[in-house]
Order: sequence, then structure tokens, then C-alpha cells
Amino acid sequence: MSSHSRGKNGKYRKVPTYEDDYDNDDNDDFIMDAVRSQQQMLQDQDESLDILGQGAARLGQISLEISSELQTQNKMLDEMGDELDSAELNLAVVTKKTQELIKKSGGCGYFSAIVGLSLVVILLFFLIVYT
Repeated sequence: MSSHSRGKNGKYRKVPTYEDDYDNDDNDDFIMDAVRSQQQMLQDQDESLDILGQGAARLGQISLEISSELQTQNKMLDEMGDELDSAELNLAVVTKKTQELIKKSGGCGYFSAIVGLSLVVILLFFLIVYT
């Protein structure tokens, strides 16, 4: 059986055989499968990149919020440091004045007597209450 036949214009043309059709169909199917596979991979990559982009945007937003919170806390710490410095100065002034008062009132002797008498009063109070 010949694989050639005459066309309308009298020239010979190749008549496709079953094997030729089968090979072309296989090649077309293989190419189409490869193209579909590549398109699917591109879609998957696009989806992954979208998810990654969203994650990066969220991370950027969180870092901005953390930065803002740190700035606020730094201001609060600076203010607290200033207040502590002021309180330390006030305590130093009060301590100095207390020391001067103790010296003017007779020194540690009077102070010790006041503390001792206060302890005796407290002791007597407890003895009266619990007897």
C-alpha cells in the first residue's frame, strides 16, 4: 500500500498514516501538557508571591507599630528619669535639713531619747491592751 496519493492538481502528497497521526497527537498532547504544567506553576508562583507580599506588608506594619511604641516608651522613660532626678534632689535637700535640725536640737542624744521613749509608749500600749 502506498502512502502517497494524487491531489486535485495532480501532484503527489503524503497520505497521513495512523502512526503519523499517533505521533503528532502524542507530541501535541505532550506540548499542551507541558504548557499547562508551566502555566500552573506560574499561577502557583504568583499565589506564593502574593502571600509573601502580604506577609512582608504585615511585617512592615508591625515594625512601624513597634517603632512607634518604642518611641513612646522612650519618652516615658526620659520623663520618669527627669522626675527621679528631681525627687533625688528634693530628698537630698530634706536629708540635709533633717541633719541640720538634729544638730540644732542637741544632736543624736535627743533623737535617741525620742525614739526610746516612743518605743516605751508603744510597749506600754500593748501591755494595757493585751492584759
